[in-house]
Amino acid sequence: MTDETRFTRVGSLPKTTTATPQLPQVLTRVVWLLWVSSLVVASLRLSGSENWSLLGLFSVDGLTVVMWVVVTFFSGIVHSYSRRYMAGDSALNKFFGNVFAFTLVVMALVATDSLAVFAVLWLTMGLVMANLIGHVDSWHHARTAAAHARRYFAGSSALLAVAFATLWWETGASTVSAVASAEIAPTGTVLFAVAMLLLAAMIQSALLPFHTWLLSSMTAPTPASALMHAGFVNAGGILLLRFAPVVTVDRGFMLAIVVVGATSALLGKLLKTVQTDVKGKLGCSTVGQMGFMFMQAGLGFFGAAITHLILHGFYKAYQFLSAGGTVEQGSPDGKSAAKQSVGVTGFVVTVLTALAGGALFAVTTGEGTAFDSGLLLAGLVVLTTMHATRETIRHAALPTFLRFGAIPLVFLPAIGMYAFVYKTIEHALVGVPFVTAPTELTLVHAVVAAAFVLAYATIESGVYRRSTRLYMALVNATRPASGTTVTTREEYNEH
Repeated sequence: MTDETRFTRVGSLPKTTTATPQLPQVLTRVVWLLWVSSLVVASLRLSGSENWSLLGLFSVDGLTVVMWVVVTFFSGIVHSYSRRYMAGDSALNKFFGNVFAFTLVVMALVATDSLAVFAVLWLTMGLVMANLIGHVDSWHHARTAAAHARRYFAGSSALLAVAFATLWWETGASTVSAVASAEIAPTGTVLFAVAMLLLAAMIQSALLPFHTWLLSSMTAPTPASALMHAGFVNAGGILLLRFAPVVTVDRGFMLAIVVVGATSALLGKLLKTVQTDVKGKLGCSTVGQMGFMFMQAGLGFFGAAITHLILHGFYKAYQFLSAGGTVEQGSPDGKSAAKQSVGVTGFVVTVLTALAGGALFAVTTGEGTAFDSGLLLAGLVVLTTMHATRETIRHAALPTFLRFGAIPLVFLPAIGMYAFVYKTIEHALVGVPFVTAPTELTLVHAVVAAAFVLAYATIESGVYRRSTRLYMALVNATRPASGTTVTTREEYNEH
């Protein structure tokens, strides 16, 4: 056979001498073993009433075991997903090492009782996450995003250290449990420490105006983004619950937390409307959801805040890990599929389902049956249900019977399930002080409630789209840090 007639046979890929790294497989199995072990520890811990102490540095209570189960489960999913997603990456062992290290640090953080160890782990958690954001270190945009996030996390750790030092100076306590059991008055020194705690939590949870690190972190591999949005940002809620006896010392400060949370919840929803990419939308959604979590803590329902961060973690992890399969729904002529009008019948079904959902939540949980901040919590359930039912009714692909008749049959059991999960987690938080501390209603609560109703009406009606100035303000507010945005395909280098 001559050179002119010789051809290449298409067959199996040639064997390579490079062996597949074993570390990802080993760490994945270890994480799932940690999850099983966490389930066993949780069942043993929740069957008793005393906290477990280790060397005076760590204390295992209800919050610890609940978060161990959740964190190891999320980490196991991310490890398993990443074995396929990150296959062939030149720094595969480094990526899995950072994900596993993040898991261990978070597990230690939720168990630590020492203020000094807590501060060190808080900083370590941020540095490891920054490494994941800048995983592709040969890519300039990734390095810039990692440096940007690292500055934010260092600032958060500095604020936390100042808060701990101030609390130690005021109470003489060097452990979280000692601070929680100390008799604390709302002095200027204490309020300063609480303000530092709030700022540290806001930065870690990416609340406005500290949200740019989150929107600039899209250079992170998708599994790292899932871990970030499902786990890392929840640290702010954990911090508030751990120091609930200090945070609740002043009613005015609780109102400030409500306002801070409401601001991020409302603006996060608006910021999402101007995003054009999937990860950007999910990032703004996280800003809004963390605002809801802070609101629940400010209302005095820390158990509801923990429930929210857990359920949000499941939802957001799924959304990020399935982001690659997101496609735009459109018609052959290029026009987007139209949504049907709700109409009078749809409006009635939406309102009645939302009110019934709020009533079911109040009766099932007991929140909202008294004239206190629980009314606002139940009101949030009503607005959330109203938005979800309206979107379902407007879905053009569903038949009329399903769009109207089956709405209550779907959403009311879902709300009942949410209430059940909420009460279960609240019961599991044994040994944790101030899981529920509702406050009296004030004018601020009324203003926040009115703002939510107005925002809901504005967004659902689409009035905000008519303002060019508002649109530009929202676009500018979601602009990532300079040097972290890829503008051309040639700028991306995964190697």
